[in-house]
Amino acid sequence: MPLSRRQVIAIAGGGTIAAATASAVHAVTRTPRTAQRPWKDAGTHEEVRKAALSFALLAPNPHNRQPWLVDLSQDDVVVLHVDTAKLLPHTDPFNRQITIGLGCFLEVMRMAAAEQGYRVETELFPQGENESALDGRPVARALFRADPAVPRDPLFAHVLRRRSLKEPFDTQRDVAPDVLAVLGAAAAAGTRFGGTVNPADVTSFRAMSHEALRIEIETPRTYMESVDLFRIGHREVDANPDGIDFTGSLFETLRLLGLFTRQSAADTTSSAFKAGAEAVFANTDTAMGHIWLVTRTNTRRDQIAAGADWVRVNLAATGLGLGTQPLSQALQEYPEVARLHADIHNRLAPDGGTVQMFARIGYGPDVAPSPRWPLDAKIAQS
Repeated sequence: MPLSRRQVIAIAGGGTIAAATASAVHAVTRTPRTAQRPWKDAGTHEEVRKAALSFALLAPNPHNRQPWLVDLSQDDVVVLHVDTAKLLPHTDPFNRQITIGLGCFLEVMRMAAAEQGYRVETELFPQGENESALDGRPVARALFRADPAVPRDPLFAHVLRRRSLKEPFDTQRDVAPDVLAVLGAAAAAGTRFGGTVNPADVTSFRAMSHEALRIEIETPRTYMESVDLFRIGHREVDANPDGIDFTGSLFETLRLLGLFTRQSAADTTSSAFKAGAEAVFANTDTAMGHIWLVTRTNTRRDQIAAGADWVRVNLAATGLGLGTQPLSQALQEYPEVARLHADIHNRLAPDGGTVQMFARIGYGPDVAPSPRWPLDAKIAQS
């Protein structure tokens, strides 16, 4: 989450931020080490399944929970489970968003396997499914078959550069309308793509996104679900590389001075909370366009398909140099946001269906990739 110089000064109460010793200077300039390594290690495994999985674990997912757990005990097979310790019960009570993240994972795995000349035959929910909640049963059973003729997916070229861009966009740089056709063409798993860069629509959706985010951060249980996942500083991120990371010299300085902690962030009267809210609203309020994915029904298979299409759209945007960030707050299914949930569905799915993904698009800075657990941490031990 970015903070401006002005916001940092606000958090510090106007005081002077100074690193008094050489060790302090070293601490504030440190960045995560092991948490970034999976991005460098992707594709370095000799075993085909592990090589594909090393790319799959870089897929986008809600709150960066990385909810995947794989069983490799059968030859040529990957059995995907959800790690039930990684669910988001308050903002995602039916695990819809988590399932979308698992769909992203499966799609990147499929692409990566094709790069090695392997076709992946996937059976979803082979032991059945529960529409109310994910459980210990497999999400998917994927069989890897050697097939030199399997087509490579050109979107795979962008996997290592893909980001969810959580920075304000450049409001002086418009998104051309023809970009939407390119993004829509990337959706191939059965969802309906929609988008707009019309200024009147963008203004309306900015306001809706802002309000939905306000509700989430002003509802104690949904906000604390995020706060509990804050990883503040390089040490926390390396030790637990999922959740919402806050790294870089500003956050390291604030951490050392005790000015930014989970406790201060949770205090809605604090300068830390107010500056943080201002920072995230700067994202919703600088959207230069919006895109969305709709499914006719809302089965678990629909949610997996939405994940496959979301990561494909995200990769296509990366190829265009375009930033994307999901804005899921209005799509969530807890009571306080019900009015906005109905509003966005009336607008984007007036004939019925479920809006599975809604995101802002625009141009912004290059950013570091999100932290990731290494592959070994995601392989179930037999």
